[in-house]
Amino acid sequence: MNNTTSTLYDFTVARLDGSPANLADYRGKVLLIVNTASACGFTPQYQGLEELYKKYQEKGLEILAFPCNQFGAQEPGNAEEIGAFCEKNYGVTFPLFTKIDVNGKDAAPLYEYLKSNAPGLLGSEAIKWNFTKFLINKDGAVVDRYAPLTKPEALVADIEKLLA
Repeated sequence: MNNTTSTLYDFTVARLDGSPANLADYRGKVLLIVNTASACGFTPQYQGLEELYKKYQEKGLEILAFPCNQFGAQEPGNAEEIGAFCEKNYGVTFPLFTKIDVNGKDAAPLYEYLKSNAPGLLGSEAIKWNFTKFLINKDGAVVDRYAPLTKPEALVADIEKLLA
C-alpha cells in the first residue's frame, strides 16, 4: 500500500492463518488495534483485552491483535504457536493477525498509518513497546493512542463513549 491511503478501511492485512482480512469489513465498528507479544511483562493484558471484547463485542467493539517480535524478541513463535498460546493461556477469541513489524523499514503499512495519525509523546511516531493500543472510531478515524502501561480496563470510558 502506498502513501495515498486515505482511510483505515483501505488496508488489507493477513489473519493468523494467512488468509486476507479487509479492514473495510470493520466499517461501523469501534476498533482497538494492539501490537502484542507472548513473552512480555505486559502479556497478561491479553486477559483484560479479552474481558473488554466479551463485554463490548455485541455493542460494536472489535479488538485486532498484531503479534510483533521487535521488542526484546518477546514473540518468537510461529502463527500456530502464537494462536495456541493465546487460546490456552488467556482464552483469546478476538482476531489475531500474522506477526508484523511496527517500526523500521519493514513496518506494516497499517502501522505506518496508525503512527502518523496518532503520534506518541512529543510527536514521536515510533512504537515504544508491545501492547501499544490505538482506538479507532466507527468512521475509521484514529481517536487515541495508549502506552503499553495503560491497562485495557482503563480504556472503558473511552470505548463506551465511542460505542454510544
